[in-house]
Amino acid sequence: MIIELVLMRIGWKEKYMDEGNDRLEKKTTKPDRLTWKRLTLLLRIRSNESPLALQMLGKVFLHAACVGIAAGLVSSLFVAGLELVQRVLLEQLAGYIPLRAAGEQIINTTESHPFRPWLLWIIPALGALATGLVTKLAPEARGGGTDTIIGAFHNHNAVVRRRVPLIKVIASIFTLGSGGSGGREGPTMLIGGALGSIIGRYLRVTIRERRILLVAGVAAGMSAVFRTPLGAAILAVEVLHRDDFESDALVPSVLASVISYSVFISLFGEETLFAHAPSYPFYTSHLFLYALMALFISLTGAGFLKCLRFVQDVSDSMRLPVWSKPAFGGLALGVLSTILVVALGLNLGVGQGLGILGGGYGAAQVAITGADWLPGGWIGVALLLLFGLVKIVATSLTVGTGGSAGDFGPSLVLGGIFGGAFGRAAQILLHDPRIDPGAFALVGMGTMYGGLAHVPIGSLVMVCELAGSYDLLVPLMLAEGIAFLALRNQSLYHAQVSTRRDSAAHRDDLIFDAFVSAY
Repeated sequence: MIIELVLMRIGWKEKYMDEGNDRLEKKTTKPDRLTWKRLTLLLRIRSNESPLALQMLGKVFLHAACVGIAAGLVSSLFVAGLELVQRVLLEQLAGYIPLRAAGEQIINTTESHPFRPWLLWIIPALGALATGLVTKLAPEARGGGTDTIIGAFHNHNAVVRRRVPLIKVIASIFTLGSGGSGGREGPTMLIGGALGSIIGRYLRVTIRERRILLVAGVAAGMSAVFRTPLGAAILAVEVLHRDDFESDALVPSVLASVISYSVFISLFGEETLFAHAPSYPFYTSHLFLYALMALFISLTGAGFLKCLRFVQDVSDSMRLPVWSKPAFGGLALGVLSTILVVALGLNLGVGQGLGILGGGYGAAQVAITGADWLPGGWIGVALLLLFGLVKIVATSLTVGTGGSAGDFGPSLVLGGIFGGAFGRAAQILLHDPRIDPGAFALVGMGTMYGGLAHVPIGSLVMVCELAGSYDLLVPLMLAEGIAFLALRNQSLYHAQVSTRRDSAAHRDDLIFDAFVSAY
């Protein structure tokens, strides 16, 4: 049936005649001259591009290497600029002390400044307002950026406007540098993908090669800031579809990812983003706990997605200029975070951040390794759950109103927080000293994002790279599989399509395959 529909689409008409004896005879008309021309053109295109010919591979790899270098350099500048702006606005002006992961800070400083809550509450709003004004020049730079790059791959021949990388860098620095709750990886996925698209256009490659370079750029951008080169490459080819992946782009993505990662660590060092235990022993008796945690993570992930969509719907219904809406989200975020920082500052330290502002990687670090100020027992579990719920609201206020911040980082952070809380609760209830809450936090990180974005393999490999070993491979496989099924009807990205067959980028492939199958 599919073959017949495809042949009808290109002009091949079939006539069915009833001969009166309940038998249906099929007669096929000869294709006209126009149809033959269209088929000949399609065959010529496919002969040049199917599959990536040996003589083309060297050229593609060279181009992917160029994309990796460009993405590594731009991502490095982006991270350095972001940290500089955050230091000036949040740390020096407001006296806020960010809660950072062990390897998050690239420019070390020991300066301390007096805490000024009367400035902290307004800074996120001012940064978000600047973001709204800047993104008037490129509306596609609003939000996380991953949906934009997925849509460009499927529907726009992998074409991204030349101004987008620069606008995305500036807008994301304004949003995240002023305390917006979001990740750096989403913006760098758009920045890297846009660089791949632009390089492909300047080199005058085919549309198919340009799509491959776009995917390679996504991998390179993510690899630079998250420092997981293999996981980033797999995730880049996986995130485009819910149930499929772009096999042609895998090896170029690996190459671009490795080069981008090498550029970044040559400038800022090769320390991993999170500190963790030297090893995580695997016990088969704990698999049941990991399965329960996967269900818990899936539930909280669905709640996060509902909260994000609710804020987006409210923002869309506001009769205000689009560029002004991020400021309202920033204002609400500033008030919420200031109240919590002041309220908890008596016990945790004046001005001490809780992972609410910015990426929140420090909160995930606390869930993995603990902290001196985090109480033990049920109070510690309750605090982690509180941090997770507040982070859901904070991220929704930032990303849902159009702030230029990613949803990749917060998804991982939320998975780590809720996974760590689950591990601590299990340790208390079962009195089992073998239970390591840090292992549950790491598995929860991959489970949350893998389920919401339908990227179970990429997120699994990323967590193994973060942990520095494959000790958690079996728990991750189980938890990722459960979340993949539990969140089948949920998706973090609207632009995702189910399979390659559903993508406009592969329409000609489907027509050709149908023609070959029929004849």
